[in-house]
Amino acid sequence: MSLRVRSRDRGAEGGRVPGRARTGRRKPGALAQLSLVLRTPARAGEPLFARAPSRWQRMLPYLVVGVFVVTLIPVTIAVLVNDYALAGGWAGALGVAQTVPLLLAVTRPMAAWGIVLAADVAGAVLLIGADRVAGHAWPWPPMVVVGYLALMVCLGLRESIRTLVQVWLVTGAAGVVLGFFDPDGVTNTAALLFVLAGALLALTGALRGLGDAQQRIAEQESISEAERARRTLLEERARIARELHDVVAHHMSVITVQADSAPYRLPGMAEPVREEFEAIAASARESLGEMRRLLTVLRGDGAGGAAGGDGERAPQPGIGRLQQLVEATVRAGQPVELSLAAGAGEGVPPAVDLSAYRIVQEALANVVRHAPGARTRVSVSRDSGEVLVLVVNGPARDTVVELEGSGTGHGLVGMRERVRLTGGTLDTGPLPDGGFRVAARLPLDGGADAPGVNETSEDSS
Repeated sequence: MSLRVRSRDRGAEGGRVPGRARTGRRKPGALAQLSLVLRTPARAGEPLFARAPSRWQRMLPYLVVGVFVVTLIPVTIAVLVNDYALAGGWAGALGVAQTVPLLLAVTRPMAAWGIVLAADVAGAVLLIGADRVAGHAWPWPPMVVVGYLALMVCLGLRESIRTLVQVWLVTGAAGVVLGFFDPDGVTNTAALLFVLAGALLALTGALRGLGDAQQRIAEQESISEAERARRTLLEERARIARELHDVVAHHMSVITVQADSAPYRLPGMAEPVREEFEAIAASARESLGEMRRLLTVLRGDGAGGAAGGDGERAPQPGIGRLQQLVEATVRAGQPVELSLAAGAGEGVPPAVDLSAYRIVQEALANVVRHAPGARTRVSVSRDSGEVLVLVVNGPARDTVVELEGSGTGHGLVGMRERVRLTGGTLDTGPLPDGGFRVAARLPLDGGADAPGVNETSEDSS
């Protein structure tokens, strides 16, 4: 049996789970991206949409504001001259002062608002003495309303709620004050601008608040995911350390017994040799004590009954118990075939024996979770001083219903740590037919070389 082994260590879990369809994430459309950008607030000193993924999205605010400026300047001048009969010089000055500052709103909306509001108030004062102001909108002509509302959008996407409320109240106060100087026969638009500005500030402020909340949630989820991955890694390492304690403790106990019994089994032993054996036995007993104290720390106070139960004292499983594991999986309704080479488990170091069993156990658990009913083949053999473990499953027979919304990530973490422990290699990934493969090489000599791990799958077990 040959296994395709790669030595590249990605160092993180990724890819797919067994039996899942190959449905990669599709790139969101332009509207979806724009919606996301609208909900992403700009930081202080940044232009609007500065964090957008595409360049055209980052340039969009400048384009929109530029269109407003280019359109409003000639319209404002023409309306002031033709409808209000304002002098051309004043009309040109107002047209520039009331519209060009909108370009500043992309990066500094509060400064733009101060300039535009001052220009709008000055324009209202000048229109009091215009020849044909009667019968027209005042103090805010239609062009002023349009430009001011565009400015409100920029403010709402950038500033805090407190600032938006202050801007809204100042806008209303300016209209109220100017209302005391109404020319005869005009249509007062102060209330109209006050209501429309408030509605736009509320809408854009809500979008900004939603963006802030989503950003905080994303940051918290990122932190939680990192902490969960770290905790999972530590838990799995502690679990491996507890299991290795049982393996190493057996050999240390044998050394202690042999060293203690050597003077009785080998009579006539010289005194220096007897003292050497006594030193060996004392060192072995001291090592056993240290291991027990370390194991107590690894188990932790919260281990509860499990730590002291019979399961913790039972012998650790190995390749010889794979048949029982497969039979239990078959009884659970999962079709599994086991191919166990003759002598595959004979003379195998305890760490490799236990690691091979755990890798098969984790792989079968993932198949049951993510591809129930899929035909699965387990193969364990020996080749050139290595134990070769291969678990391959086909696609799920029926539509898979996830039993768990999100996993703890123990599966691949455990496989990776066990493979590194033995100095072996791990290769996991999806198959073209929708199935999944787990392949591991576990050297019998303890792994002189650094392990290589290649993982192209997710583990949500």
